[in-house]
Amino acid sequence: MALDLEEQEQLDEAKVWWKQHGNKVIWGVTIFLLAVAGWRAWETWQRNQAAEASMLFDQAVQAAGLNDLKTAKDAAGRIMENHSRSAYAAPAAWLAGHINYETGDIKSARAQYEYALEHARDDGVRQMARLRLAGLLFEQKDLPGALKQLEAPFEPAFQGLAAQLKGDILAGQGKVADAREAYKLALEKLGDKSPIKPLVEIRLDGLGG
Repeated sequence: MALDLEEQEQLDEAKVWWKQHGNKVIWGVTIFLLAVAGWRAWETWQRNQAAEASMLFDQAVQAAGLNDLKTAKDAAGRIMENHSRSAYAAPAAWLAGHINYETGDIKSARAQYEYALEHARDDGVRQMARLRLAGLLFEQKDLPGALKQLEAPFEPAFQGLAAQLKGDILAGQGKVADAREAYKLALEKLGDKSPIKPLVEIRLDGLGG
């Protein structure tokens, strides 16, 4: 059926518009489709990475429980190297740090606690790493560095341990009055059944006053 004059003009205008803008439309649609495909691929990759990190962390924990320290450290190391952005990176570093500390590799333990502190997403893991790092620095006679790790507030579950360690550091600096206050706070925050509480009482008595 023949087109009337108005329809023909509209068709001609559409052809002109498409000639001017058609490539832009095609590229716009193509980019959108590629973006959607890329996002779906990224989500799939993220899920696969999280699953692998979870599997490795389970492997590290089980190996540590069986005292297979090499396997535990290898699995934790793979998480830290290949899955540093996952939620398992900091706990894996904390576990590796604990193993290295127990086996006398203090330098590696310190590096891994620092890694855990930097990468932790969970406040509990971050605060555990701060406590362990402060303890290591105290053992290495870096008393100002150890004290600095204890400056930020701790959750109630960690306040007793933090106060006890702070007391040790202050006592090492010869600040007897401050150490006494820290030990008193530790006794207040530690649970009655805490095995650390009698040790804190002994240290407090040792300060006199």
